[in-house]
Amino acid sequence: MPGLEIQNVTRRFGSTIAVQDVSFQVAPGEIVAVVGPSGCGKSTLLSIVAGLLAPDSGDVRWDGQSLRHLPTHRRGFGLMFQDFVLFPHRNVFDNVAFGLQMAGMDTGQIQQRVAEALELVGLPGFGERDVNTLSGGEQQRVALARSIAPRPRLLMLDEPLGALDRALRERLVEDLRLILRRMHQTALYVTHDQEEAFALADRVVLMNAGRVEQIGAPMELYNHPETEFVARFLGLDNLLSGQRVCDEAGCRVETPLGRWPAPPGRTGAITVLLRPDAVHLGSSGDCTLSGTVQEVVFKGRSTRLELAANGVLLHFDFPSRAELPGVGEQICLRFSAGEALQFYDEAAGD
Repeated sequence: MPGLEIQNVTRRFGSTIAVQDVSFQVAPGEIVAVVGPSGCGKSTLLSIVAGLLAPDSGDVRWDGQSLRHLPTHRRGFGLMFQDFVLFPHRNVFDNVAFGLQMAGMDTGQIQQRVAEALELVGLPGFGERDVNTLSGGEQQRVALARSIAPRPRLLMLDEPLGALDRALRERLVEDLRLILRRMHQTALYVTHDQEEAFALADRVVLMNAGRVEQIGAPMELYNHPETEFVARFLGLDNLLSGQRVCDEAGCRVETPLGRWPAPPGRTGAITVLLRPDAVHLGSSGDCTLSGTVQEVVFKGRSTRLELAANGVLLHFDFPSRAELPGVGEQICLRFSAGEALQFYDEAAGD
């Protein structure tokens, strides 16, 4: 079964193109995250799928049937926003039951559905609680329970954790993934946070200026960013300008930091990505790259080091327990070109 199909969707606001020729699918039971910087078109796309906006061209289909002329309330989709929009004058039960009551479900079914939804989100027995007394994380769970209680064909989530602090977001995104997996819920998740998207989704759609830049599993995107934009968005910003030269001995790339092997391709201008997580501390006589430490930033699980080499600033990540030189000291790094380097022809840049 095809599930959700977004086919060549374009939407304009006056002279501004918010979404341009976007196509991808969400299979039944799959969680797909749409991620990108502010203004890239991800929330507009979600509104089109929900039926809140009509595309100027293209189509949205479910199980092979066009939804173009089907109103929002008949699509069978659930939608959860960053602002939980809980009813302050209703208790938890009544908030979760609201959509079921609007659908005309009988009292017994409503009680069963609400109990199941609260159990799924980890709030059993919370039905009589006043929503105004709940923590932010508990309110988020109530909003999720309200969204899943009607058992939507597709659950759409628009920055649902954006209003929470980072520690709570990290904990809740793990819970949310488990809940959606347990339900076998088909979901479309919109966020600007790539770490959140990677932790939750089966596949990620990365957008830039209204277009799809790359689609793939989280590990695929991180390990093989197809464009300079994708690399930068994922925090892989060690991008060097170079020249690819090929002769009978093979191909190499010449950069301000040295000459390294390169795969065959078009000669001339090329951009080289030096992955920040693929280098190792070297020793005298075993250096692929050396320079002066400019800054050392402890980040908990890892430490980020800023290195100056031949006028170029680079950033590298090391395990927090690594013994690193201090600011102003020299550092020697080694890496394998095959593991640490990725190449972008000038025409393929962002």
